[in-house]
Amino acid sequence: MIVTVDLFSAATDTRAGAGAALGSIAEERGWGLDGVALYDMWDRHNKLLQRQARPPRTFTQVSREALRRAYDELGLDPGLARADLARLHDGIGAWPLWPDVADGLRRVAALARVGLLSNVDDHLARRTRAAELVDPDLLLTSQRLHAFKPDPAIYLGAVRAVVPERLVHVAASARDVRGALEAGITVVRLARPGHAVDPDGPRPPVEVSDARELADVVRAL
Repeated sequence: MIVTVDLFSAATDTRAGAGAALGSIAEERGWGLDGVALYDMWDRHNKLLQRQARPPRTFTQVSREALRRAYDELGLDPGLARADLARLHDGIGAWPLWPDVADGLRRVAALARVGLLSNVDDHLARRTRAAELVDPDLLLTSQRLHAFKPDPAIYLGAVRAVVPERLVHVAASARDVRGALEAGITVVRLARPGHAVDPDGPRPPVEVSDARELADVVRAL
């Protein structure tokens, strides 16, 4: 069995990590903006663009355009987005994991191979704290699989990448849960603050509130 974990919602507290970085940028520039609020706006544009994007467009290119749009919406100079995104990505290794992740993934790794399934570029995935906890051969990225969540192609690509093993995906966000379920993948939802199941989509068969519960779920599967 292969267990993949979503990088930026299930494993990493991205809102805290990126929000802190954007807050530092805003403070240095005297913008008077809250970093987490700025992150939320950037994230909204990111998700919209990822729905529309097709490789060879990269995660970095999509994220840069999303930040440019967020800045433009706020009346800031969108020309700053390139340098600011580079700064954000340079610090991605400092973005914190959720407190239960390290212990939880180690417990799962005693039972199955563990990887990441994420909308991200390969080099960025390798810099994250979560990458230290998973099989380096199982960094299943949008760059590697040539699709972005929630396109079914990324989930079906992940299934093909791990054949003949069975794939189980641990997701937190509404679009990831729905996308994986609609692609026919076994999903375990890991509840995280700020995320909910899509009310119009299928319901995950299993939900846990702590990553340390995942090993018991995997054992039962």
